[in-house]
Amino acid sequence: MSAVILFTSFIALIFMGLPIAFSMGLSSLIYLALMDIPFIIISQKLFTGINSFVLLCIPGFVLAGNLMNTGGITKRIIKFSNAAIGHIRGGLSLANIVASMIFAGITGTAIADTTSLGAILIPAMEEEGYDVPFSVAVTAASSTIGPIIPPSLPMIIVGTLTGLSVSKLFLGGAIPGILLGLFLMAAAYIISIKRGYPKDTKKPFSVVVKTFLDAFWALMLTFIILWGILGGVFTPTEASIVASLYALIVGLFVYKELKIAQLPGIILSTMKTSAAIMMLVGFASTFGWILASEQIPQLVADFILSISSDKVVVLILINILLLFVGMFMETIAALIILFPVLLPVALKIGMDPIHFGVMAVLNLMIGLTTPPVGVCLFAGASIGKISIAKATKAILPFLAVSLLVLTLVTFIPEITLFLPNLLK
Repeated sequence: MSAVILFTSFIALIFMGLPIAFSMGLSSLIYLALMDIPFIIISQKLFTGINSFVLLCIPGFVLAGNLMNTGGITKRIIKFSNAAIGHIRGGLSLANIVASMIFAGITGTAIADTTSLGAILIPAMEEEGYDVPFSVAVTAASSTIGPIIPPSLPMIIVGTLTGLSVSKLFLGGAIPGILLGLFLMAAAYIISIKRGYPKDTKKPFSVVVKTFLDAFWALMLTFIILWGILGGVFTPTEASIVASLYALIVGLFVYKELKIAQLPGIILSTMKTSAAIMMLVGFASTFGWILASEQIPQLVADFILSISSDKVVVLILINILLLFVGMFMETIAALIILFPVLLPVALKIGMDPIHFGVMAVLNLMIGLTTPPVGVCLFAGASIGKISIAKATKAILPFLAVSLLVLTLVTFIPEITLFLPNLLK
């Protein structure tokens, strides 16, 4: 009965329009009051939840992304991507996806990808003769690559919740993220051929080299992060600080588009984003403690395994649950609530926890492009000034491709585990 009160109040507060973090905090407060448990447990668990060295990654990578985006990185990535593959049919849509794959190694967040790249590419694609819904769909779908390819804020949250290696989670997402990008490019290319979308003139090799050199410092940031973590040079937390310092130096002295006067605004934006995530993690710590005390993870595990103990069936059920939740709930909140609940189920069927972590993150990323709470789809539709219905119809082929990649990642563990196993 107490668990019912917890979930009922939580859902009610969400429908009232409260942010997820405060909904979790207030529903936990209601539970503690009814169960006559001292309220001090909230402050204790909140502090315990955010008292993690790994969580320092979050402000570090958010700051690095803000610095590089303000410093002119976005347009340089787009220019290089378009120069390299813009001459192919539907080349600007392919450049959109390639830019997202590169941009992913800087911000680690999907909504930053959608808003930053979309603000430039959606109008540009429209001007070149692409349908606006298609342009919105390509931008929104490709933005989900960001939290898969390292660095990834959701992967940091997963590592913090479970004690799993963030380095291995980062590396585990690299190949699935690249695979998702390639499959999305194939879908965009096929659609472009069928609809006769334009292609740009082939750029001379010298122009490709020039745009590459112009974007070189941006590309190097991704390389530095991966090389540092894979080579054991620094931890993910240290990598975020290195990335921030690197972004500051490049923005100020190399690209020279970042101004000292802009730094206070960038830092304030980073603080707001980081504080929102930290509050979510802190209140989720209390919420998770209540779930554990009520033995909810064990009950869910027993329920799923009572349906079937076959590994394939269990994985299908978990994927369906995550896809459904991802349609209604923000990614990090869904991870905080569901990951500790579902991880024991995955372990009972012999699934590697790193593999499960990457699969869960990829699953919830797909939810960012599905109504009713697909924030990337909504952001893209807003930029393109089209209805969400048109955007939803246009994104269906890309959703099908994303689900295909999810299926491959789910049932072929080597796709995820190849790079993490190198750390051994």
